[in-house]
Amino acid sequence: MKKIFITLAATALLTAPAFANAHESHNPCAHGAHTAHHAAVADKVIVEQRKALAKNTKGKGFGPQSPRDIDAIAGNNKRIFSEAPASTSMNLCNIHFHKNAEHKAHDFSIYAGNGNGEGYQSGYKFDASSLSKAELKPTHGKICDSTHSTLRPGDTIEVHYVYSTAQIKPGKGLGSCFNSDIPKQNPQLRVETQVYVLVNDKHALNFKDLTKYKKVDGLYQATGIPSNTGIPVQYEGSTTGPGYNEKGSPYQVSWSVRPHVAKVNIATVGKWCEGNDFKEDHGHGVRNLVKNPELLSKID
Repeated sequence: MKKIFITLAATALLTAPAFANAHESHNPCAHGAHTAHHAAVADKVIVEQRKALAKNTKGKGFGPQSPRDIDAIAGNNKRIFSEAPASTSMNLCNIHFHKNAEHKAHDFSIYAGNGNGEGYQSGYKFDASSLSKAELKPTHGKICDSTHSTLRPGDTIEVHYVYSTAQIKPGKGLGSCFNSDIPKQNPQLRVETQVYVLVNDKHALNFKDLTKYKKVDGLYQATGIPSNTGIPVQYEGSTTGPGYNEKGSPYQVSWSVRPHVAKVNIATVGKWCEGNDFKEDHGHGVRNLVKNPELLSKID
């Protein structure tokens, strides 16, 4: 079976802009931190980024890229690689989330705008107009605050539960998905993906439960991923993050993206940001939605 072609050692992967931009700041969720507000860039900036991506990948053998509109099945990328095993046969290696959804689907199809051109304030959102006034009531203090963003009721997040075929222990970043004792190992990767809308409701889902994991038959497994948000759309793609807005990701990833959202109690997301095994404390930026047919696989 053909596996992911990875030439870098695991230590080098720690600095790669893979599932999240390596240059993002990692400010703690401290109430004293101040969120910076950035004006949205013009459409031409995103157009130029798309042109650069097309130019920098043309004829260079890049496989299909991510994120994408999971409701659109067309794709012309001819590079074929073996689908990763089911996540139940792999090890959970990392959990993190992006502010706004990186993928697009019917339930999260509202464009957040161009953002700052570097992945923040962009992506796709759930229609929060369907939420009640109580669910949208402002919180006390800032939630998962960073230089670029803070979370508020009504916001959308996309959570990535990353799995690897390597013998590893869950931890921080993509580097945790590779076995540092065997740096030239080529593990396969799968991302179980769930989009959530944040609500101010103590009866909504608890993010601590959603991110629980334990060993099952010798493999680390996320045990709280919702099972009632639709049949996951399966497709072959790449790692994401705004570091790949103008260049292709060389990493091959099998994706399982659930088409429907679930409501989560925003206060529990804030608690998670204050301390978790993955050292995550804020929402990561998003990569531009990949629209170029030559960079997309066909969804069967």
